[in-house]
Amino acid sequence: MASTNDLKNGLVLNLEGQLWTVTEFQHVKPGKGPAFVRTTLKHVLTGKVVDKTFNAGLKVDTATVDKRDMTFLYKDGDEFVFMDKDTYDQINIPGTIVGSAADYLLENTEAMVATHEGVVLFVELPVSVEIVISHTDPGLQGDRSTGGTKPATLETGAEIQVPLFLETGEKIKVDTRDGRYLSRVKS
Repeated sequence: MASTNDLKNGLVLNLEGQLWTVTEFQHVKPGKGPAFVRTTLKHVLTGKVVDKTFNAGLKVDTATVDKRDMTFLYKDGDEFVFMDKDTYDQINIPGTIVGSAADYLLENTEAMVATHEGVVLFVELPVSVEIVISHTDPGLQGDRSTGGTKPATLETGAEIQVPLFLETGEKIKVDTRDGRYLSRVKS
């Protein structure tokens, strides 16, 4: 249990059996009436964002979320096998929980796995990963000056848009949050 006065970004609350992360909060003391706390909460599992207001000093239920650095080992059917870097314990995480992160998961990729009471909540990748283009059509000679893009398939099977000058076999840096091409990686 914590007071609304103790709220801070990243704190996970247990509201009516649902887990919510505090993304923004603001203590408000109006000229008239009692003080309150205005918050923006993000649902841990669905990603839904809501605004909620609490009276100041109100007790709220907090949830302990264990975030651990883990290494992705391999895919086993529909599950992804991760290993804890400290204890070497392996856990299987269903593809539904891994979600879009699967598009950028290569063997030995570092990721942060968040659990609550032994249940995996989500997998968070680093902001960018280095990955090889497994296939892309060659850019046309006259198109290089326009700054256009073309589709490219990554070694994980994901498809993103890349600049025309990139070729099959090149290593690039990709933003894992939105699948955006960032830069070439010099080898």
